Amino acid sequence: MQPDDKICYCFHVSQRKVTNFIRIHQPQVPSQISECNSAGTGCGWCVPFLRKLFENWKLNQPTQIQLTPEEYASQRSDYVRASGRSLPPGATPLTGADVTNDAAVQAAPRSEE
Repeated sequence: MQPDDKICYCFHVSQRKVTNFIRIHQPQVPSQISECNSAGTGCGWCVPFLRKLFENWKLNQPTQIQLTPEEYASQRSDYVRASGRSLPPGATPLTGADVTNDAAVQAAPRSEE
């Protein structure tokens, strides 16, 4: 993935935006990245990637996500379908097969965990 590719499809946050947020705000824990346009608070797919960005920043190492944007989007769609999580309003729609059943996933009200 490239820096300007989306890392959070629910809230349309790019990897560059998260990287700059981490560099400027220096969060103490990975969950504070959610203060960057709510990244990681939607379906949850991007949370491991956000953690990796945070951990590598702490180690002063660059992070390269070894997926194409298409692979990342497809894996997110599979994750959301398998987990039964709902997408927040305005989130990027799921990709791939079975889009007729996705309307219920995408329109479902978000449950509190």
